[in-house]
Amino acid sequence: MVSESITRKKFIRNSSIALTGIVAGSPSLSAKPVQEDAAAPTTFKRKSLVFKNVRLETGFTYEGEDVIATKTGLFSVEIENGKIKNVGPNQANANAIDARGMLMLPSFKDMHIHLDKTFYGGHWQAIRRGAGGVKGMIALEQKILPEMLKTSTYKAEKMIELLQSKGSTFARSHVNIEPTSKLESLAHLQKALENKKNVFGAELVAFPQHGVFYTESVPYLKEAAKMNVDFIGGVDPYSIDGAIEKTIDFTVQLALDHHKGIDIHLHESGESGLKTINYLMDKVNENPALKGKTYLSHCFALGRLDKAKQEEMAEKLAAAQIGIVSTIPFGGLIMPIPTLMKAGVKVMTGNDSIVDHWNTFGTGSVLQKANLAAQLYGYSTEFGLSRILKLATTGPLPLDDKGVQQWPKAGDEASLVFIDASCSAEAVSRISPVKSLMYKGNIVF
Repeated sequence: MVSESITRKKFIRNSSIALTGIVAGSPSLSAKPVQEDAAAPTTFKRKSLVFKNVRLETGFTYEGEDVIATKTGLFSVEIENGKIKNVGPNQANANAIDARGMLMLPSFKDMHIHLDKTFYGGHWQAIRRGAGGVKGMIALEQKILPEMLKTSTYKAEKMIELLQSKGSTFARSHVNIEPTSKLESLAHLQKALENKKNVFGAELVAFPQHGVFYTESVPYLKEAAKMNVDFIGGVDPYSIDGAIEKTIDFTVQLALDHHKGIDIHLHESGESGLKTINYLMDKVNENPALKGKTYLSHCFALGRLDKAKQEEMAEKLAAAQIGIVSTIPFGGLIMPIPTLMKAGVKVMTGNDSIVDHWNTFGTGSVLQKANLAAQLYGYSTEFGLSRILKLATTGPLPLDDKGVQQWPKAGDEASLVFIDASCSAEAVSRISPVKSLMYKGNIVF
């Protein structure tokens, strides 16, 4: 399926089917590369839009104290200047865009992805595992990055279109900053994001994939910190750089000097991983400006602890306001996501790598990640499924824990996804198909 440009005339003519997924589709994996300055993204801009037959959640149905179903109703929703202007009684006969009973939810956010390096948008290839662990992969990257950079803007745009087709309007993307690509990968991704600025939002992490000191990335990180990035990243300070304190100290100081957040990949699951977590918590507690702006991605060390220690670490992370960004791994390692959430730790998810040299898999769907979490941790009830949707939305849910409607409200940003589902619980359980997507008042899929 290939995205089809939406002219104003065609949009008006097809407004009654615009939300059924017919207007635009997901990009082809085997699409041929084009020039880096590709045409502007598909979008329909208009200051005001009115929808009818929009399905919204209104409350829970209880049997005793148990939630057994989710109540919904059909409404009219008015959008103006990128915001929800009004949510009112359904006007079924109004001259408005017909949502056809599709469920409207807050749009999704992919909070851990690498938009700057992927095979997606080119020919298919699975990963080829080499020797040497992460350092072996660094050596591989150093070899293949120059060729990947030639089409990285185009492929980043294709990845963004894939995310849109799965309901996401926003991503936190890590972008390589190291001696091989220098600042070129950042420049290429920023160009892609500029091309997509009306249809997709993002924040960037300056990511020393090849180590801070292992490959002399310091001067490039210092330059990147002066540019339009939001976080200073890192990767396995002990196993890559051989020095937890030195690497974390550098990262923390760079973030403080340039008023950035921190997001560090931590794959180490043994003693070094635990030491890294504790040392970062100490530094954040010493520098309160970093609270609420610091994250550990993966953080597999938590999955190797006993239950009591997991609870203790969760409480400490919550107190330091350090978030965990997990791709919900499955197999021999089960992350303590419910324990972290119960303690008040901000937990988010993302697709990480999508068909690149690190990972053969990746669908682009964070709704699928919420589904995986529901299966792993037993969120199988109506209530549990509706709550775990927050992994896809990064927090906003239509109903609060008491079943009181809290979204949408007038003034909320009009970044919305229309799903072929009867309620949030069904959307998570069935990974229900995305039919249409709106970003700040623009219909983009």
